[in-house]
Amino acid sequence: MSNPHWIYTQTVKHFAAGAEPPFEDPTELMASWGAVWGLDNDVGRIRSILMHRPGPEMNVVDPAKRLPEIGSYGDPVTGWYFQSDSLPDLPLMQQQHDAFVAKLQAEGVDIHYLDGDAGIRLKQVYTRDPFIMVKGGAIICRMGARIRRGEELATTRTLARIGVPILRTISGTGVMEGGSFAWLNAKTCAIGIGVRVNREGAEQVGEVLRRQGVELLIVELSGYDIHLDVSFLMIDRDLALLNPMGLPFSFLQQLTARGIRYIEIDPADDPWINNSLAIAPGKLLMPEGASNRTLDRLAAHGVSWTTIPYAALHKNGGGLHCSTTPLRRDPL
Repeated sequence: MSNPHWIYTQTVKHFAAGAEPPFEDPTELMASWGAVWGLDNDVGRIRSILMHRPGPEMNVVDPAKRLPEIGSYGDPVTGWYFQSDSLPDLPLMQQQHDAFVAKLQAEGVDIHYLDGDAGIRLKQVYTRDPFIMVKGGAIICRMGARIRRGEELATTRTLARIGVPILRTISGTGVMEGGSFAWLNAKTCAIGIGVRVNREGAEQVGEVLRRQGVELLIVELSGYDIHLDVSFLMIDRDLALLNPMGLPFSFLQQLTARGIRYIEIDPADDPWINNSLAIAPGKLLMPEGASNRTLDRLAAHGVSWTTIPYAALHKNGGGLHCSTTPLRRDPL
């Protein structure tokens, strides 16, 4: 009688695809996942994006829970804080967020929204942080801020529904937040480590990137800066917008060594200018508050921009970049 294992093995040999091409190869993704998920840059035209419209979770902000020592509102026991000296204006937040969405849709971007009720997680509008996108799919983060933990679950469920492959979840003692991750080019990424991201979390991301042939630069953030995107933003193929006061000089040297030019924001700018969003190479959505000097520098480099009011969302601790995670961008 024939050995069934031998018959099975011989049959599979005729149908197996083998290890190549790799998982993140576009033809492999299309055949197995129905779409080419992921990205390898921060400036290619955005095709789809994940967002969350601010909603009932903002009602957790209690006017009686004033924290005068830090000039904001919060409750360490319940687990929320609103980092402004004035209370949130939910209708205005929704109006400004809706206008942001409308600008993205006008550019042909497919908007996906987080599933489920945010509960009291009033920071969930900042979808940048619970995950990052690399070639072939997502890496789910482990939030450094304890009051934001749990956002990872809603993110994971949403990505699964959409059909986005999840390549890794940060585990163990690693902490990682997406606002501290940036693609410099198709072969190089950077992670800023500090109060919200530790070296263990960065190394776990680096393991995935290394298997894709991507180098990871570790950037030591200054003082209490929480994310790299506070001071750094890629805006074109080899051009960045940055605040040099928030970055180590060694990182500026690494940028130059890789042929990446940079524009320094003017000291008169609203700091949220660095939290803009590149929707295509050299094309930005930008909050109000840039000085003419910064705008002149952008124009001199061929960069165009559309200005969007977003101050109501800034009061909750994030900007345009924080409020989005692109799921697919065109390659460069």
